[in-house]
Amino acid sequence: MAITEAFNRDANQVPITGLDLVASKAITYVTSTTGATGTTDLFTVTGTVALRIFAVCSTNLVGSTATLEAGIAGLTAGLLAQTTAEDIDASEVWIDTVPAKIETLPSRVVMTSGTIIQTIDTAALSAGVLTYYCSWTPISSSASVVAA
Repeated sequence: MAITEAFNRDANQVPITGLDLVASKAITYVTSTTGATGTTDLFTVTGTVALRIFAVCSTNLVGSTATLEAGIAGLTAGLLAQTTAEDIDASEVWIDTVPAKIETLPSRVVMTSGTIIQTIDTAALSAGVLTYYCSWTPISSSASVVAA
């Protein structure tokens, strides 16, 4: 499989390689669909990659006791710890249980082929918008990460 993403380039068209490749997926939460309790596929990983994920909130999340986490099947909070959804507000970055406007990027993890998921638990989300970002570097020659 070919890598379909491209590195950002500076004004001289030289690739900026220190920032990794980035895949993203935006979710607008609505109670009966995207905000319902359960899992949602975020990214599909093929091959072996080094990656880290985080989310940026553009509209406050609403869902009184709802919780969010991100990971893989069997380790649903393996990448983003379970967090009370209403603690994630507009203009905040979610990488841990205390979202803030400024965060340090999390450490990379190594992952082989699989699906990164988001899990909504306890109660549904009725409103809000999160954009998930997966910053990644290929390790195997056939590696890729794409939004699911």
